[in-house]
Parts: sequence; structure tokens; C-alpha cells
Amino acid sequence: MIIGIANDHAGYKLKNNIIIFLEKELNFKNIINFGSDTDDSVDYPDYAKKVINAIEKNKINIGILICGTGIGMSICANRNKHIRAALCINTEYAKLAREHNDANVLVLGARYISFEKAKGIIKTFLNSKFQKSRHLNRVNKINLSH
Repeated sequence: MIIGIANDHAGYKLKNNIIIFLEKELNFKNIINFGSDTDDSVDYPDYAKKVINAIEKNKINIGILICGTGIGMSICANRNKHIRAALCINTEYAKLAREHNDANVLVLGARYISFEKAKGIIKTFLNSKFQKSRHLNRVNKINLSH
């Protein structure tokens, strides 16, 4: 699995910690950093677009987007028909986003969750799988709405 991660200035520190967590604790080797590497103010749509483009071109399988609240990144990502981005505030949201909505992008609000909480959310998101059954028809309707 190849993971793409992007952030704006508000998500810079959390992103760096997440990359270390993914590599050292979860043993992911294929992580592409599309984010800002400073806490200087930048525009989150520019960074969301990098992950969206990578998913569209099949360069990554899963995206992680981080901004201050997660709201801006969610709005940007979900404007694309190939993206099902979920702003997750806990592990239950992460589990259901994958199982029920086949989310392919996890969005985090750096100003509202701790790194410890983010680790649980990420681990749950990555380990949960889409349960097609009754949810497949709904996800197909989402795809048609674009």
C-alpha cells in the first residue's frame, strides 16, 4: 500500500509525527510526503490537490490530509469524483468511514486532535476494509452524483 500525505502550515508538526509513526511503528515503507515542510502560511487547497492527483493517477492507494480543522481539506478533496474523504475525530468514525463509505482519504484536524489520538485513528482507518454488501449501492450513488 502506498500512502500519500499532505498538510498545510497548521498540520506541519502532526504530519511529521505521523510519517514517523507510519514508518517506525506500522512499518509502512511507501509514504509520499506531498505536504508543506514548514509552518509558514500556505493555502490548503494546493496541498489537497497533490494527494487527489496522486490518487487519480494511481500513484497512491490511500491519502491522509491535515489542516487546522480538517474541514477545508475535506471540502477540497470531496469535490473530486474519485475521492471519498472522511474527516475523522475518533476511531469509530475511521472504522465506519472505511467499512461503510469506502473512504480513500483520511482527513485530520491538527488543532483538535492529539498525536496519540491521531495514531489510533490512522491505525483503525488503515486496518478497516470496505464491507460492500448494502453499502456498495450507496457508494455507487455517491460516485454518480459528481
